[in-house]
Amino acid sequence: MAFDGIREEAVRDLSDLLAQATPDRPDPASGRLRSRIVFRGIQRPDSRLLTSLDRLGTDERPDLPYHSKIHLEEDLVRHFVRRAQGLLPKPVHSWWEALILAQHHGLPTRLLDWTRSPLVAAHFATLGGLPGHDRVLWRLDWGEMQRHFGLSERAYTVLDLDGPTNLTQEAVNALDMWSRLREAEETGRHFAFLLEPPALDARIVAQGGAFTVSSDPRRPLDELLLNEGLGHTLTRLVIPADHVDLIRDQLDLVNVTEGHLFPDLDGIAAEIRRWYAATPGEAARAPNPRTPDLSGGSTGGTT
Repeated sequence: MAFDGIREEAVRDLSDLLAQATPDRPDPASGRLRSRIVFRGIQRPDSRLLTSLDRLGTDERPDLPYHSKIHLEEDLVRHFVRRAQGLLPKPVHSWWEALILAQHHGLPTRLLDWTRSPLVAAHFATLGGLPGHDRVLWRLDWGEMQRHFGLSERAYTVLDLDGPTNLTQEAVNALDMWSRLREAEETGRHFAFLLEPPALDARIVAQGGAFTVSSDPRRPLDELLLNEGLGHTLTRLVIPADHVDLIRDQLDLVNVTEGHLFPDLDGIAAEIRRWYAATPGEAARAPNPRTPDLSGGSTGGTT
């Protein structure tokens, strides 16, 4: 699939990747090389920026079109919260908290997983997947995206969306973000923004996780941005098939592994299983049943 209007760059090792991730100039506020960029690792080079809700049902029914079950999102989340209440450490007080919690535990939602770390994205892109295929890291300049839509130039949090304590005009405008999403669906004036989740557990912290939220649940995010003239905010960093194993080995050398990104017993077991399963030419093939949605390799789980 050709992604017309979206720049592509080849990354053949971690030095290529870090060069692509490093800003051209220091951030004016800090004087350091910091940016408003996030990454998403994909195992299939032809994959669009589709959420788990977009893909719901397509694994069981490949003939089913994407986005065919988006109208079920509220029912999915409400059922999840109703049945999970007794298992939660504290009550859920808002729709945004419910949405993030449900996504975190594998329920399909409109949230699309990203990470602030190009190495974390490369980990998921090179973990499992079909041998002999390119892998892709999507790179998103979310700061430029939000400026285009007239939104804050900082990432949103649940506090921003539901009830900030400092009611500046910007905060007041953000209070009704869910209503604005609904309004955009009716008017066709769509937008997207970056949402930073609360630290529900060590996994989100370790992976530098974030989500994008789009007001148009009927189109992949890349299509929305292209239609808005924002194709320049996206870059596809393509790992050629014959360099996948090299990057996978380099990631292991710098300790970007399952055991550190999933800091629990399952993550440790998955890392050891992959390490000992590898054979020449197959370093990236061992499957990981807990590969999250960030990799594009499953329909459940979160960063």
